[in-house]
Amino acid sequence: MALHPYDLFDVRSLLSEEERAVQDTVARFTDERVLPIIGDAFDQGRFPKELVPEIAELGLLGSSLPEQYGGGGLNGVSYGLICQELERGDSGIRSFVSVQSSLCMYPIYAYGTEEQRMRWLPGMAAGKVIGCFGLTEPQGGSDPANMKTNARKDGGDWVLNGSKMWITNGNLADIAIVWAQTEDGIQGFVVEKGMAGFNAQEIKHKMSLRASVTSALFFDNVRVPEGNRLPNVKGLKGPLGCLTQARYGITWGPIGAAVACLDEALNYSKERILFDRPVAATQSAQLKLADMARRITLAQLLVLQLGRLKDAGTMQPSQVSLAKWNNCRMAIDIARQCRDLLGGAGITTEHAAIRHALNLESVITYEGTETVHQLVIGRELTGINAF
Repeated sequence: MALHPYDLFDVRSLLSEEERAVQDTVARFTDERVLPIIGDAFDQGRFPKELVPEIAELGLLGSSLPEQYGGGGLNGVSYGLICQELERGDSGIRSFVSVQSSLCMYPIYAYGTEEQRMRWLPGMAAGKVIGCFGLTEPQGGSDPANMKTNARKDGGDWVLNGSKMWITNGNLADIAIVWAQTEDGIQGFVVEKGMAGFNAQEIKHKMSLRASVTSALFFDNVRVPEGNRLPNVKGLKGPLGCLTQARYGITWGPIGAAVACLDEALNYSKERILFDRPVAATQSAQLKLADMARRITLAQLLVLQLGRLKDAGTMQPSQVSLAKWNNCRMAIDIARQCRDLLGGAGITTEHAAIRHALNLESVITYEGTETVHQLVIGRELTGINAF
């Protein structure tokens, strides 16, 4: 029996019936609703926000949170499969869901009060309240402890000053989860659109994640009520805990991008005739295609085990770092190789490879650069912090 070209080790057979159903549902959505429009959206530099109600209706926002807050109660593997199938469409679509679910809904659930959960989470799950996550700063990058944004207590409010950079969903957002230095350490605040002194400015001229909104956030004496402070965490472990959740999804997402590129290159190489034979009939093309399939298979096995560890409650942040490092590198290498196999046609957005390659330049950088994750593993091996 022939092996499935994008699942050579039949990893799908290791999934539960519910996990397979989730994957199939999101795959259909990607095929029917995302792929027909995403090339044009990328060209236009436009996030297809018309898809948000459908994404919400499918239960993809906060899918792992309890149902009482509008979530789906799905396990970690199911959330990973959601990310994989969405990124097969485009990293921008997966980024939207990642930010909403892991970076905005998760901290309200994990660090907020019951009142805050009921106030915001059901609307976020329904796609009626969009969130963004304000951690990265212009001078900070990979060093979040170098945070300049600050909040000081003033009566029953907090006064917030500073700025954040490279914020996905920034200009779409109704609320921003903002991390700021206080006299009592770093704390999180829910800043609402329309609060005086809070402004978002969309970042233009991007060559990556063009079908995604990326913004800078500015806070000029923004008064935030005490009721909008997330009270159940202090210090960097708050935002870093959110990043672990989001990075977990990112370990799955690039597999989808890599599969999309391999699918395109494989079909094209069978149809493209050069020197009286298909490109796929050459040894050089087969070696490249075989290597792509090998690397995708390894990545699939890696994230499935990571997901099982997550669902068992034993997943460690360094394991997430290893998977993000491996799978982002795998995907960006495959996207570039597929672009090469497509020849001149590969530079246009009528094909997916160049779009995925450009998007993955962001994915391999955000939420921990490749170097940062390599150093995390180096520290795990040696016990020495080389940051």
